[in-house]
Amino acid sequence: MTLSIIPTTLTPEAFAPFGDVLDTAGAPDKMINQGLCGRYHDRATLDFSDGHAGISIFDAEARSLPMVLDMVERHPDGSQAYIPISRDPYLVVVAPDNGDRPGTPVAFIAAPGQGVNYHRNTWHGVCAPLTEQGQFAVIDRIGTGPNLQEHWFKEEIRIEKP
Repeated sequence: MTLSIIPTTLTPEAFAPFGDVLDTAGAPDKMINQGLCGRYHDRATLDFSDGHAGISIFDAEARSLPMVLDMVERHPDGSQAYIPISRDPYLVVVAPDNGDRPGTPVAFIAAPGQGVNYHRNTWHGVCAPLTEQGQFAVIDRIGTGPNLQEHWFKEEIRIEKP
């Protein structure tokens, strides 16, 4: 049996159980730089059990829909924020925890300019830019010990075109 998932628009309300949406929606929290720059302040909850926050750059190959979702991962020791460097849409896949296994995945399309912060221990898919190769600044835990759990699905899960 195949499970088909249709992505929806990424909104802070729909994504709240899994993390934070990082964007510039609404008015800035304050204006800086002589009033020429809006600051959208403290938009993500970074949460690390130990270690420190590090910034890495991910360079991901483009994907296209429909696509098969064969694996999700999570990070038990820290949150993980993805901030796109390009202004292109990308696929965001998350799943609730179901007894240390992922439940039914949910998919979103992130609009240009939107980033996400996955809460600690949130099952999520991999970087999946949808139009061309994409780069992301990733802020996550740098520390000793493993901080990655993968789950490979036995059944076929397809992410369809919206």
